[in-house]
Amino acid sequence: MRVIGLMSGTSYDAVEAAAADLALDGDTLILRPLGHLSLPYPDDLKDLIDVTMPPAATTTRAICSLDTGIGQSFARAAECALRELCNGTADLVVSHGQTMHHWVEDGVVRGTLQLGQPAWIAEATGLPVVSDLRSRDVAAGGQGAPLVGMTDTLLLRALPGTPAALNLGGIANITVLAPGADPLAFDTGPANALMDAAVRHFTGGAAAYDRDGRRAAAGRTVPELLRALREDPYYRRPAPKSTGKEHFHLPYLRRALAALPEARPDDIVATLARLTAVTVADACRAHGVTELVASGGGTRNPVLMRMIAEELPDVPVRLSDELGLPSDAKEALAFAVLGFLTAHGLPGTLPSGTGARRATVLGSITPGRTPLWLPDPAARPPRLLRVAATG
Repeated sequence: MRVIGLMSGTSYDAVEAAAADLALDGDTLILRPLGHLSLPYPDDLKDLIDVTMPPAATTTRAICSLDTGIGQSFARAAECALRELCNGTADLVVSHGQTMHHWVEDGVVRGTLQLGQPAWIAEATGLPVVSDLRSRDVAAGGQGAPLVGMTDTLLLRALPGTPAALNLGGIANITVLAPGADPLAFDTGPANALMDAAVRHFTGGAAAYDRDGRRAAAGRTVPELLRALREDPYYRRPAPKSTGKEHFHLPYLRRALAALPEARPDDIVATLARLTAVTVADACRAHGVTELVASGGGTRNPVLMRMIAEELPDVPVRLSDELGLPSDAKEALAFAVLGFLTAHGLPGTLPSGTGARRATVLGSITPGRTPLWLPDPAARPPRLLRVAATG
């Protein structure tokens, strides 16, 4: 089955598309990547997302406009992927949409909202679309995140020791696979979210992120700020757990800064990078991680990657590219995997990873132009993921 996966993370700068041929061979899921691309959001849509994100107030008109605009952007990305990566032929599109709100109270997820109307994708491509992937897990009592845990688990099972997969998006999440234990997946805290918010604030919106980690490299860690930020109760909550920009945003950072002596902007960015490194390392040490496989936009920040290595001197850190999954496309490919599992009647979550009462088949399906056809349900879920050579 040829599947296109679509994703936009909490940095909401672009729609990431990745395509793959997927097939089940016994208990192994074989994935052959076909390529990936990134399509930036239009500036006006990106601005609307920015002013609508929590903790901002909004209107139903803005939500409706976002649902349409994001859906159209995802549709354009799907069209490009179908044409440029798949030679015009694919079986399924899987759309994560844009997370606008992840509703968490006292560690319990009450609901989750991803916008991007899938009808635009189905109309543009003619293909069936699997979307709204998180809600079913939430309805089953789970966190609805991180959903990359399934793909990570299938990939890590082939590695020795206690490997972990780390994704550095706006929020950092980790999947740990210890021998003889159920897989564990959870959000460790902010990755780029607070750094991006700080850079936007200090540059008046002229820069959206710390390109190449230059600001962090020019700054020094402020110990008082780091201590204050690490006191957040989230870090002490047991896994499974999830969080988002509803919690880690600019007003959150400004409250922390208000209680401390004034610091240079570059020192603040350096401290936020160190916060990410320290909280990731704390999670790894707590679960005896022996190897870390990293992916996501944060891997392009050399200062952040160096800090993680410094905090984990005895743990090798490598990119998912070495295992065949491009670090920039891993999340989009992970959602392609989830859509493939849904089409085959297989669960896409691990209860030990999300805290759900049971594993569930994820998402809702929007038919394409032709009558909806689904393959026969698979006999059993896969245990391993093997990445086949491209070409």
